[in-house]
Amino acid sequence: MISRGYRGTDAKPSLLGFGCMRLPLVQQGKPDIDYALAQKLIDYAYAHGVNYYDTAYMYHDGLSEQFIGQALRKYPRESYFLADKMPAWQITREEQVDEIFQNQFKRCGVDYFDFYLCHGLDRNILEKFKKFHIIDYLKQKKAEGKIRRLGFSFHDTPEVLKTILPLYDWDFAQMQLNYVDWQAQNAKGQYDLLAEHGIPVVVMEPVRGGALATLCPEAADVLKQEEPQASLASWAVRFAASQPGVMTVLSGMSSAEQVKDNVKTFENFKPLTAQEQKTLEQASNIYKKSLSIPCTGCRYCMECPSGVDIPAIFKLYNEYAVSKRGTEFIAHWNAMDEKKRSFSCISCGRCASRCPQHIAIPEKMKEISEKVTKFLED
Repeated sequence: MISRGYRGTDAKPSLLGFGCMRLPLVQQGKPDIDYALAQKLIDYAYAHGVNYYDTAYMYHDGLSEQFIGQALRKYPRESYFLADKMPAWQITREEQVDEIFQNQFKRCGVDYFDFYLCHGLDRNILEKFKKFHIIDYLKQKKAEGKIRRLGFSFHDTPEVLKTILPLYDWDFAQMQLNYVDWQAQNAKGQYDLLAEHGIPVVVMEPVRGGALATLCPEAADVLKQEEPQASLASWAVRFAASQPGVMTVLSGMSSAEQVKDNVKTFENFKPLTAQEQKTLEQASNIYKKSLSIPCTGCRYCMECPSGVDIPAIFKLYNEYAVSKRGTEFIAHWNAMDEKKRSFSCISCGRCASRCPQHIAIPEKMKEISEKVTKFLED
């Protein structure tokens, strides 16, 4: 497994990292992890050189940290890198910072984190980090050896990123980077800023929550004509890994097929050629015309006070936007629990304030409800 190293040190984090936000489930719609299957995925990845594992306090409703800690326990601690994050949006009093941090150690069963992040920094969350002196707390933990490298994950504009960079001599940064958001969310501008400051980049959402592993038929055909044997997902992760400032590309793998495909891509990794870049841009332009809602399924918006399953609705609607199969869309809609449908939305706005993609969720719920009503009336 290829590694670009870390800032000239002996540390060799793998270019492919295992994201633990979308582990296989016991039952769809529930957070409980299928431990037996997930362990097999981790074991396969580890055996093939994947040594970077990324979790967070709220992934799988708090179950991800416990799982990955248990899954990695059989391996020498120095043989892998574990990343975790501080969720400031859950904090209402300063004492919680230490409570959460200590709980993460307990869940993961480790006595230090190789990489630790201020989770989801944007212009709003940044104020909480300042209010509760979280960065100062984490700097102290780094001085104590509890954190080896301190960074942040980021969902905002290059302008906001410029205000974050001077707050600390950051060891790394994690950002959303894929060939759609390179322009759509100015990921290029964010990446260029980090590269300018010499900050190693960890990539999240390289396949945009799985959306770039399917595409619309017209966009998929463009890529298949160029390289018939390559999966659509491999194009996406290669785009992210082709940026020279990228240290690790995280993939939230939930099946053996996904793990094997990613391992194959990175064991024989080749940056995109100029011709492949043109082909990917052509496919991207076609795909963006069909894309409805830029949801990655991260579930930061959940739980909805009214019971609406926001990611499920967006996934269902985006599938319709690509396929245009209205009958199938309504059939799946009718099979959904009535309380979880968009009609239950009361437009409280709580979800929108938490969305890393800055989707106007209540407005989208209204649009989807109107679309469904029209379907049902026709």
